[in-house]
Amino acid sequence: MITFQRVAKAAGKHLTRTMLALRKAIGARANRACPACGRGVVGFFRYGDNAEWGCPNCGASPRERLMNHLIEGKVLQVPAEGAILHMAPNEGSLVRRFSTAADYTPADLDPDRYSVQGMRRVDLMALADEERYDLFYASHVMEHVPDDHAVLRNIHRALKPGGEAWLIVPLWAKPTEDGSFDIPPRERERRFGQWDHVRQYGPDFADRIRAAGFELEEIDASGIDPDTRHFYALDDRLFRARKPVGAAAR
Repeated sequence: MITFQRVAKAAGKHLTRTMLALRKAIGARANRACPACGRGVVGFFRYGDNAEWGCPNCGASPRERLMNHLIEGKVLQVPAEGAILHMAPNEGSLVRRFSTAADYTPADLDPDRYSVQGMRRVDLMALADEERYDLFYASHVMEHVPDDHAVLRNIHRALKPGGEAWLIVPLWAKPTEDGSFDIPPRERERRFGQWDHVRQYGPDFADRIRAAGFELEEIDASGIDPDTRHFYALDDRLFRARKPVGAAAR
């Protein structure tokens, strides 16, 4: 659906990306870098309210750059011999990292939207796997599902004991506000920031994760030293949920 908000974001992205290309063409020095593609950049392009959202080389978002930085720094470990379920695999750098695992499943409710090899249709509301995966990754997915409490329980059941779910969602400082697909799209865009979202999460997303039976660590880009954060233009918060060993099925 075309909305004024989407048009304005696209215009800002195009303009700032063009300006970065011009700076590079006239010899501006690449004094920063993108951890997703490993290349130097003269800056990052705007998208919406974030003035340093995208890598001009590969398009990586702040959350994609954060994930690559955490993996590269060994804060996070990709289970090379394990099974990974990667929902909505838009991030090419993470597809490359995760697809080296022994059992990699890229998936979405609408898999035809993706060119990733091996795409599978997965409805998280109906996810019925039991103790299959070592890692579940979903970035900006949970705000789309009708019942996130049910989906978190399904993810918990689908993970092996000790397995992890790496979750990133749009956040604001207020408590989570829930809606439904019964709300008209333009009203959902006004309330939740995007027409196909059914909620806007606050920091209390952590409580919903714990209520599903997970242990939780929150890794916020704001906790990274300022020089490194600026150099890579890192942003966002990762909710690193772990299914306890010996956890009962829910």
